[in-house]
Amino acid sequence: VQLQASGGGLVQAGGSLRLSCVVSGRTVSRYGMGWFRHAPGKEREFVAAISGSGGSTYYADSVKGRFTISRDNAKNTVYLQMNSLKLEDTAVYYCAADRARTGTVVAGNYDYWGQGTQVTVSS
Repeated sequence: VQLQASGGGLVQAGGSLRLSCVVSGRTVSRYGMGWFRHAPGKEREFVAAISGSGGSTYYADSVKGRFTISRDNAKNTVYLQMNSLKLEDTAVYYCAADRARTGTVVAGNYDYWGQGTQVTVSS
């Protein structure tokens, strides 16, 4: 299974970006999917997750109401729509796949990880 994240870039505060994570090798419906981020000098942190069925979603308090995770199983892709971006959202964003299909908030429960995409929010 390979995960390819894309969609990062430079955006002004208050702007929007949509990250994509394409899963290859297996159908994405087999997995719960999550997004995590890692900023310089900080620990990796959970951002959002979605269950294999898509029926359950989870968000970090810091992004709730601004970010939306979704999945398109026909395209084998998971998305992270990020609105009202803040300076503190600057980080490398990683997507991950969970064979248990739960969409967990715990990084250690994920089985596969993508390579990351840089998001930089400027003032």
